[in-house]
Amino acid sequence: MKRRDLLKNMSAIPVFGALAGSTKLLPLPDETVDAAAGGKDYFKELGIRTFINAAGTYTFMTGSLMRPEVMGAINYASKEYVLLDELQDKVGQRIAKLLRCEYATVTSGAAAAMTLGAAGVLTGMDEKKVVQLPFLEGTGMKTEVILQKEHDIPYVHALKNTGLKIVYVEGGREALEKAISDKTALMYFLNANNFDGKVQVEEFLKIAQAHGIPTMIDCAADVPPVENLFRYTEMGYDLVCFSGGKGIRGPQSAGLLLGRKKYIEAARLSTAPRGNTIGRGLKVNKEEILGMLVALETYLATDHAKEWKMWEAQIKLISDAVKTVSGVETKVVVPPVANHIPTLHISWDPAKIPATAAEIREKLRSGNPSIEVADGANQHTFNVTTWMLVPGQEKIVATQLKKVLTEKALSEAHG
Repeated sequence: MKRRDLLKNMSAIPVFGALAGSTKLLPLPDETVDAAAGGKDYFKELGIRTFINAAGTYTFMTGSLMRPEVMGAINYASKEYVLLDELQDKVGQRIAKLLRCEYATVTSGAAAAMTLGAAGVLTGMDEKKVVQLPFLEGTGMKTEVILQKEHDIPYVHALKNTGLKIVYVEGGREALEKAISDKTALMYFLNANNFDGKVQVEEFLKIAQAHGIPTMIDCAADVPPVENLFRYTEMGYDLVCFSGGKGIRGPQSAGLLLGRKKYIEAARLSTAPRGNTIGRGLKVNKEEILGMLVALETYLATDHAKEWKMWEAQIKLISDAVKTVSGVETKVVVPPVANHIPTLHISWDPAKIPATAAEIREKLRSGNPSIEVADGANQHTFNVTTWMLVPGQEKIVATQLKKVLTEKALSEAHG
Protein backbone atom coordinates (compact mmCIF):
# COMPACT_ATOMS: atom_id res chain seq x y z
CA MET A 1 0.00 0.00 0.00
CA LYS A 2 1.39 3.38 -1.05
CA ARG A 3 1.18 6.51 1.08
CA ARG A 4 -1.49 8.09 -1.14
CA ASP A 5 -3.73 5.05 -0.53
CA LEU A 6 -3.11 5.22 3.20
CA LEU A 7 -4.01 8.91 3.23
CA LYS A 8 -7.25 8.20 1.41
CA ASN A 9 -8.16 5.49 3.90
CA MET A 10 -7.26 7.70 6.85
CA SER A 11 -9.57 10.50 5.78
CA ALA A 12 -12.41 8.76 7.64
CA ILE A 13 -10.46 8.59 10.90
CA PRO A 14 -10.74 11.63 13.21
CA VAL A 15 -7.63 13.30 14.56
CA PHE A 16 -7.61 14.61 18.12
CA GLY A 17 -6.51 17.90 19.68
CA ALA A 18 -2.85 18.69 19.34
CA LEU A 19 -2.45 15.97 16.70
CA ALA A 20 -4.71 17.72 14.21
CA GLY A 21 -2.88 19.52 11.42
CA SER A 22 0.43 19.44 13.27
CA THR A 23 1.69 15.92 12.72
CA LYS A 24 4.22 14.90 10.17
CA LEU A 25 4.26 11.45 8.70
CA LEU A 26 7.52 9.55 8.79
CA PRO A 27 8.73 8.90 5.24
CA LEU A 28 7.94 5.31 4.39
CA PRO A 29 10.90 3.02 3.71
CA ASP A 30 10.04 2.53 0.03
CA GLU A 31 9.73 6.26 -0.61
CA THR A 32 12.55 8.16 1.05
CA VAL A 33 15.94 7.53 2.63
CA ASP A 34 17.76 9.71 5.10
CA ALA A 35 19.58 12.50 3.29
CA ALA A 36 22.39 12.19 5.86
CA ALA A 37 23.04 8.69 4.54
CA GLY A 38 24.04 10.12 1.17
CA GLY A 39 20.92 8.78 -0.54
CA LYS A 40 21.69 5.15 0.29
CA ASP A 41 18.96 2.92 1.66
CA TYR A 42 21.25 0.67 3.68
CA PHE A 43 18.57 -1.55 5.18
CA LYS A 44 16.97 -2.12 1.78
CA GLU A 45 20.36 -3.00 0.29
CA LEU A 46 20.78 -5.56 3.07
CA GLY A 47 17.33 -6.99 2.42
CA ILE A 48 15.96 -5.78 5.77
CA ARG A 49 12.44 -4.40 6.14
CA THR A 50 11.91 -1.53 8.54
CA PHE A 51 8.63 -1.28 10.46
CA ILE A 52 6.35 1.01 12.42
CA ASN A 53 6.83 0.25 16.11
CA ALA A 54 3.44 0.06 17.82
CA ALA A 55 4.79 -2.49 20.30
CA GLY A 56 7.20 -0.71 22.64
CA THR A 57 10.86 -0.45 23.62
CA TYR A 58 11.86 -4.07 23.08
CA THR A 59 15.56 -4.77 22.59
CA PHE A 60 14.84 -7.36 19.89
CA MET A 61 12.99 -4.60 18.01
CA THR A 62 16.04 -2.32 18.53
CA GLY A 63 14.51 -0.25 21.32
CA SER A 64 13.66 3.38 20.63
CA LEU A 65 14.51 6.06 18.10
CA MET A 66 17.01 8.64 19.28
CA ARG A 67 15.93 12.28 19.23
CA PRO A 68 17.59 14.73 16.79
CA GLU A 69 19.41 16.42 19.70
CA VAL A 70 21.01 13.09 20.59
CA MET A 71 22.10 12.42 17.02
CA GLY A 72 23.54 15.93 16.91
CA ALA A 73 25.66 15.17 19.97
CA ILE A 74 26.77 11.81 18.56
CA ASN A 75 27.79 13.38 15.24
CA TYR A 76 29.64 16.15 17.08
CA ALA A 77 31.55 13.69 19.25
CA SER A 78 32.51 11.56 16.25
CA LYS A 79 34.65 14.40 14.88
CA GLU A 80 36.91 14.96 17.90
CA TYR A 81 39.24 13.04 20.21
CA VAL A 82 39.01 13.23 24.01
CA LEU A 83 40.38 11.21 26.92
CA LEU A 84 37.76 8.62 27.84
CA ASP A 85 38.16 8.87 31.62
CA GLU A 86 38.00 12.66 31.54
CA LEU A 87 34.80 12.54 29.51
CA GLN A 88 33.24 10.03 31.91
CA ASP A 89 34.27 12.20 34.87
CA LYS A 90 32.75 15.38 33.45
CA VAL A 91 29.60 13.76 32.11
CA GLY A 92 29.13 11.83 35.36
CA GLN A 93 29.37 15.05 37.35
CA ARG A 94 26.83 16.75 35.06
CA ILE A 95 24.39 13.84 35.28
CA ALA A 96 24.73 13.67 39.07
CA LYS A 97 23.87 17.37 39.28
CA LEU A 98 20.90 16.98 36.91
CA LEU A 99 19.53 14.02 38.84
CA ARG A 100 20.41 15.31 42.31
CA CYS A 101 22.41 12.22 43.25
CA GLU A 102 25.89 11.73 44.68
CA TYR A 103 27.53 10.32 41.56
CA ALA A 104 26.79 8.84 38.14
CA THR A 105 28.40 7.16 35.17
CA VAL A 106 27.31 6.13 31.69
CA THR A 107 27.39 2.38 31.03
CA SER A 108 26.72 0.19 28.01
CA GLY A 109 23.14 -0.50 29.11
CA ALA A 110 21.28 -1.35 32.32
CA ALA A 111 22.70 -4.87 32.50
CA ALA A 112 26.22 -3.42 32.31
CA ALA A 113 25.29 -1.02 35.11
CA MET A 114 24.31 -4.03 37.21
CA THR A 115 27.58 -5.88 36.53
CA LEU A 116 29.77 -2.85 37.11
CA GLY A 117 27.87 -1.68 40.17
CA ALA A 118 28.21 -5.10 41.76
CA ALA A 119 31.92 -5.14 40.86
CA GLY A 120 32.40 -1.79 42.59
CA VAL A 121 30.76 -3.10 45.76
CA LEU A 122 32.98 -6.20 45.72
CA THR A 123 36.35 -4.60 45.03
CA GLY A 124 36.16 -1.09 46.39
CA MET A 125 39.20 0.82 45.16
CA ASP A 126 41.51 -2.22 45.50
CA GLU A 127 42.92 -2.75 42.00
CA LYS A 128 44.28 -6.18 42.98
CA LYS A 129 40.73 -7.32 43.65
CA VAL A 130 39.54 -5.80 40.37
CA VAL A 131 41.73 -8.14 38.32
CA GLN A 132 40.64 -11.16 40.38
CA LEU A 133 36.98 -10.91 39.38
CA PRO A 134 35.01 -13.10 38.75
CA PHE A 135 36.97 -15.51 40.96
CA LEU A 136 35.89 -14.59 44.48
CA GLU A 137 36.91 -17.56 46.59
CA GLY A 138 40.01 -16.96 48.68
CA THR A 139 40.19 -13.26 47.80
CA GLY A 140 38.60 -11.84 50.95
CA MET A 141 35.68 -10.55 48.90
CA LYS A 142 32.11 -11.46 49.80
CA THR A 143 30.42 -13.98 47.54
CA GLU A 144 26.61 -13.68 47.66
CA VAL A 145 23.83 -11.41 46.43
CA ILE A 146 20.32 -11.70 47.86
CA LEU A 147 17.12 -11.24 45.90
CA GLN A 148 13.51 -12.28 46.21
CA LYS A 149 12.52 -15.30 44.13
CA GLU A 150 9.80 -13.19 42.51
CA HIS A 151 12.54 -10.85 41.24
CA ASP A 152 14.47 -13.56 39.41
CA ILE A 153 14.61 -12.62 35.71
CA PRO A 154 17.14 -13.54 32.99
CA TYR A 155 18.95 -10.19 33.40
CA VAL A 156 20.07 -11.25 36.88
CA HIS A 157 22.84 -13.03 34.99
CA ALA A 158 24.53 -9.61 34.92
CA LEU A 159 25.23 -10.07 38.63
CA LYS A 160 26.56 -13.59 38.10
CA ASN A 161 29.16 -12.12 35.73
CA THR A 162 31.02 -10.80 38.78
CA GLY A 163 31.22 -14.27 40.31
CA LEU A 164 28.47 -13.64 42.85
CA LYS A 165 26.25 -16.50 43.89
CA ILE A 166 22.54 -15.74 43.85
CA VAL A 167 20.67 -16.41 47.09
CA TYR A 168 16.94 -16.60 46.39
CA VAL A 169 14.52 -15.73 49.15
CA GLU A 170 10.93 -16.98 49.32
CA GLY A 171 8.90 -15.38 52.07
CA GLY A 172 8.64 -12.05 53.83
CA ARG A 173 10.85 -9.95 56.06
CA GLU A 174 11.85 -12.79 58.37
CA ALA A 175 13.03 -14.97 55.47
CA LEU A 176 14.95 -12.08 53.96
CA GLU A 177 16.78 -11.29 57.21
CA LYS A 178 17.55 -14.95 57.75
CA ALA A 179 19.31 -15.09 54.36
CA ILE A 180 21.75 -12.32 55.29
CA SER A 181 25.17 -13.58 56.36
CA ASP A 182 28.79 -12.51 56.47
CA LYS A 183 28.98 -13.65 52.82
CA THR A 184 26.34 -11.13 51.68
CA ALA A 185 27.88 -8.50 49.40
CA LEU A 186 24.74 -6.95 47.96
CA MET A 187 20.94 -6.97 48.04
CA TYR A 188 19.23 -6.59 44.65
CA PHE A 189 15.69 -5.34 44.01
CA LEU A 190 13.81 -5.49 40.68
CA ASN A 191 11.58 -2.45 40.67
CA ALA A 192 9.31 -3.73 37.89
CA ASN A 193 8.29 -6.62 40.18
CA ASN A 194 7.78 -4.46 43.25
CA PHE A 195 4.21 -5.65 43.77
CA ASP A 196 5.07 -9.30 43.13
CA GLY A 197 7.52 -9.79 45.98
CA LYS A 198 6.42 -10.08 49.60
CA VAL A 199 8.85 -7.31 50.63
CA GLN A 200 8.37 -4.09 48.69
CA VAL A 201 10.76 -1.36 47.74
CA GLU A 202 10.97 0.77 50.90
CA GLU A 203 10.91 -2.11 53.39
CA PHE A 204 13.57 -3.96 51.38
CA LEU A 205 15.86 -0.94 51.63
CA LYS A 206 15.29 -0.56 55.37
CA ILE A 207 16.13 -4.21 56.01
CA ALA A 208 19.37 -3.92 54.05
CA GLN A 209 20.35 -0.68 55.77
CA ALA A 210 19.66 -2.17 59.20
CA HIS A 211 22.19 -4.91 58.39
CA GLY A 212 24.71 -2.62 56.67
CA ILE A 213 24.31 -4.27 53.26
CA PRO A 214 24.68 -2.20 50.05
CA THR A 215 21.56 -2.11 47.86
CA MET A 216 20.98 -2.10 44.11
CA ILE A 217 17.67 -1.39 42.38
CA ASP A 218 17.09 -2.30 38.74
CA CYS A 219 14.89 0.37 37.10
CA ALA A 220 15.79 -0.46 33.49
CA ALA A 221 12.39 0.30 31.92
CA ASP A 222 10.96 2.50 34.67
CA VAL A 223 10.91 5.86 32.87
CA PRO A 224 8.34 7.39 32.61
CA PRO A 225 7.49 8.84 35.03
CA VAL A 226 10.43 11.25 35.06
CA GLU A 227 10.32 11.30 38.88
CA ASN A 228 11.79 7.79 38.96
CA LEU A 229 15.14 9.25 37.89
CA PHE A 230 15.34 10.91 41.32
CA ARG A 231 13.13 8.76 43.54
CA TYR A 232 15.34 5.80 44.39
CA THR A 233 18.64 7.57 45.02
CA GLU A 234 16.73 10.01 47.24
CA MET A 235 15.09 7.05 48.96
CA GLY A 236 18.56 5.78 49.85
CA TYR A 237 19.41 3.01 47.37
CA ASP A 238 23.17 2.81 46.92
CA LEU A 239 23.08 1.87 43.22
CA VAL A 240 20.30 2.58 40.71
CA CYS A 241 20.40 1.16 37.17
CA PHE A 242 18.54 2.56 34.14
CA SER A 243 18.48 1.77 30.46
CA GLY A 244 19.64 4.70 28.38
CA GLY A 245 17.37 3.89 25.46
CA LYS A 246 13.68 3.13 26.01
CA GLY A 247 11.79 6.12 27.45
CA ILE A 248 14.84 8.39 27.76
CA ARG A 249 15.45 7.91 24.03
CA GLY A 250 19.24 7.86 24.30
CA PRO A 251 21.53 5.33 22.63
CA GLN A 252 20.05 1.84 22.98
CA SER A 253 23.51 0.54 23.91
CA ALA A 254 23.90 3.01 26.79
CA GLY A 255 22.68 3.07 30.37
CA LEU A 256 23.00 4.91 33.67
CA LEU A 257 24.48 3.86 36.99
CA LEU A 258 23.49 6.32 39.71
CA GLY A 259 24.13 6.44 43.45
CA ARG A 260 26.97 6.39 45.97
CA LYS A 261 30.23 7.89 44.77
CA LYS A 262 32.38 5.29 46.54
CA TYR A 263 30.74 2.42 44.71
CA ILE A 264 30.57 4.07 41.29
CA GLU A 265 34.18 5.26 41.40
CA ALA A 266 35.11 1.68 42.27
CA ALA A 267 32.90 0.40 39.43
CA ARG A 268 34.85 2.57 37.01
CA LEU A 269 38.00 0.55 37.82
CA SER A 270 36.37 -2.40 36.03
CA THR A 271 35.56 -0.44 32.86
CA ALA A 272 37.41 0.64 29.73
CA PRO A 273 40.01 1.92 29.11
CA ARG A 274 41.38 -0.52 31.71
CA GLY A 275 41.95 -3.90 30.09
CA ASN A 276 42.44 -6.66 32.65
CA THR A 277 38.88 -6.45 34.00
CA ILE A 278 35.50 -8.14 33.68
CA GLY A 279 34.10 -4.90 32.27
CA ARG A 280 36.49 -4.44 29.34
CA GLY A 281 33.87 -5.83 26.98
CA LEU A 282 31.27 -3.41 28.36
CA LYS A 283 32.97 -0.46 26.68
CA VAL A 284 30.94 2.68 26.00
CA ASN A 285 32.42 5.15 23.52
CA LYS A 286 32.57 8.93 23.48
CA GLU A 287 29.61 9.24 21.11
CA GLU A 288 27.33 7.23 23.37
CA ILE A 289 28.51 8.99 26.53
CA LEU A 290 27.81 12.45 25.14
CA GLY A 291 24.62 11.23 23.45
CA MET A 292 23.38 9.85 26.78
CA LEU A 293 23.98 13.16 28.52
CA VAL A 294 22.10 15.10 25.84
CA ALA A 295 19.28 12.52 25.82
CA LEU A 296 18.88 13.02 29.55
CA GLU A 297 18.96 16.81 29.31
CA THR A 298 16.37 16.69 26.53
CA TYR A 299 14.16 14.27 28.43
CA LEU A 300 14.21 16.40 31.57
CA ALA A 301 13.20 19.45 29.51
CA THR A 302 10.26 17.63 27.88
CA ASP A 303 6.68 18.65 28.65
CA HIS A 304 5.69 15.26 30.03
CA ALA A 305 2.05 16.18 30.65
CA LYS A 306 1.66 17.26 27.03
CA GLU A 307 3.38 14.11 25.81
CA TRP A 308 1.06 11.95 27.92
CA LYS A 309 -2.02 13.66 26.45
CA MET A 310 -0.68 13.00 22.96
CA TRP A 311 -0.26 9.29 23.74
CA GLU A 312 -3.80 9.15 25.12
CA ALA A 313 -5.17 10.82 21.99
CA GLN A 314 -3.25 8.45 19.75
CA ILE A 315 -4.50 5.44 21.69
CA LYS A 316 -8.09 6.71 21.45
CA LEU A 317 -7.72 7.19 17.71
CA ILE A 318 -6.63 3.58 17.26
CA SER A 319 -9.19 2.23 19.72
CA ASP A 320 -12.07 4.05 18.02
CA ALA A 321 -10.98 2.72 14.63
CA VAL A 322 -10.74 -0.96 15.57
CA LYS A 323 -13.93 -0.95 17.64
CA THR A 324 -15.89 -0.33 14.45
CA VAL A 325 -15.12 -3.95 13.53
CA SER A 326 -17.81 -6.28 14.91
CA GLY A 327 -16.51 -8.46 17.74
CA VAL A 328 -13.55 -6.27 18.68
CA GLU A 329 -13.16 -4.90 22.21
CA THR A 330 -10.49 -2.60 23.63
CA LYS A 331 -9.21 -1.62 27.04
CA VAL A 332 -6.62 0.98 28.03
CA VAL A 333 -4.22 -0.10 30.78
CA VAL A 334 -1.26 1.72 32.35
CA PRO A 335 1.26 -0.74 33.90
CA PRO A 336 2.04 0.31 37.48
CA VAL A 337 5.85 0.41 37.20
CA ALA A 338 7.84 -0.65 34.12
CA ASN A 339 6.65 0.67 30.74
CA HIS A 340 4.31 3.01 32.58
CA ILE A 341 2.50 4.35 29.51
CA PRO A 342 -1.02 4.07 28.06
CA THR A 343 -1.31 0.58 26.57
CA LEU A 344 -4.22 -0.55 24.39
CA HIS A 345 -5.34 -4.15 24.87
CA ILE A 346 -7.20 -5.27 21.73
CA SER A 347 -9.25 -8.48 21.91
CA TRP A 348 -11.91 -10.08 19.74
CA ASP A 349 -14.64 -12.68 19.68
CA PRO A 350 -13.15 -15.70 17.86
CA ALA A 351 -16.62 -16.64 16.64
CA LYS A 352 -16.73 -13.38 14.66
CA ILE A 353 -13.02 -13.06 13.87
CA PRO A 354 -11.65 -16.62 13.69
CA ALA A 355 -7.99 -15.67 13.76
CA THR A 356 -5.26 -15.99 16.36
CA ALA A 357 -3.13 -13.11 17.56
CA ALA A 358 -0.14 -14.74 15.87
CA GLU A 359 -1.96 -14.76 12.52
CA ILE A 360 -2.99 -11.12 12.82
CA ARG A 361 0.48 -10.07 13.92
CA GLU A 362 2.00 -11.85 10.94
CA LYS A 363 -0.48 -10.12 8.62
CA LEU A 364 0.51 -6.75 10.08
CA ARG A 365 4.20 -7.60 9.86
CA SER A 366 3.99 -8.64 6.20
CA GLY A 367 1.90 -5.62 5.19
CA ASN A 368 3.10 -2.39 3.63
CA PRO A 369 4.16 -0.63 5.75
CA SER A 370 5.14 -3.36 8.18
CA ILE A 371 3.75 -2.86 11.69
CA GLU A 372 4.79 -4.56 14.92
CA VAL A 373 2.48 -4.91 17.93
CA ALA A 374 3.10 -6.60 21.28
CA ASP A 375 1.99 -9.94 22.71
CA GLY A 376 -1.26 -10.03 24.63
CA ALA A 377 -2.50 -12.24 27.44
CA ASN A 378 -3.88 -14.97 25.17
CA GLN A 379 -4.24 -16.05 21.53
CA HIS A 380 -7.11 -13.65 20.89
CA THR A 381 -5.55 -10.43 22.08
CA PHE A 382 -2.53 -8.24 21.43
CA ASN A 383 -1.27 -4.92 22.82
CA VAL A 384 -0.53 -1.59 21.16
CA THR A 385 1.46 1.37 22.46
CA THR A 386 2.08 4.67 20.69
CA TRP A 387 5.01 6.18 22.59
CA MET A 388 7.55 4.89 20.05
CA LEU A 389 5.56 6.13 17.03
CA VAL A 390 6.61 9.09 14.97
CA PRO A 391 3.64 11.51 15.23
CA GLY A 392 1.32 10.75 12.34
CA GLN A 393 2.01 7.03 12.32
CA GLU A 394 -0.91 6.45 14.70
CA LYS A 395 -3.23 7.08 11.73
CA ILE A 396 -1.43 4.45 9.65
CA VAL A 397 -1.62 1.97 12.55
CA ALA A 398 -5.33 2.65 13.05
CA THR A 399 -6.05 2.17 9.35
CA GLN A 400 -4.05 -1.01 9.03
CA LEU A 401 -5.36 -2.62 12.22
CA LYS A 402 -8.93 -1.96 11.16
CA LYS A 403 -8.20 -3.29 7.66
CA VAL A 404 -6.61 -6.53 8.87
CA LEU A 405 -9.28 -7.24 11.49
CA THR A 406 -12.02 -6.53 8.93
CA GLU A 407 -10.41 -8.81 6.37
CA LYS A 408 -10.18 -11.64 8.89
CA ALA A 409 -13.84 -11.20 9.76
CA LEU A 410 -14.92 -11.02 6.10
CA SER A 411 -12.88 -14.08 5.14
CA GLU A 412 -14.95 -16.11 7.62
CA ALA A 413 -18.24 -14.55 6.47
CA HIS A 414 -17.46 -15.51 2.84
CA GLY A 415 -15.87 -18.83 3.77
